[in-house]
Amino acid sequence: MFGDMMGMMGKLKETQKKVEETKKRLDTVTLEEKSNDGTISVTITANREIKKIAIDDSLLQDKEQLEDYLILTLNKAIKNATNVNETELAAVAKDGMPNIPGMDSLFK
Repeated sequence: MFGDMMGMMGKLKETQKKVEETKKRLDTVTLEEKSNDGTISVTITANREIKKIAIDDSLLQDKEQLEDYLILTLNKAIKNATNVNETELAAVAKDGMPNIPGMDSLFK
């Protein structure tokens, strides 16, 4: 009984270390999102840190349009980064979890 418990604790600590390593690696994974017409480009990490925003000069004439495009493009970039982040972390967590009956459905 205690051997199983110690084994599970060791596996959980190993998984926690892998999750932390994955979080650090996701800082280096960048995604680029563009507005539909390509006038705005956003570069973001998988940990949702914005690295770069490029705006075409044509948008500088219309403040309202620029704001709308920024909101749409930033939201799309954040959503995509969140999907990558959650998928990567869930895969690491699922791989490292001990086989506890009923817990497998949490990481599907």
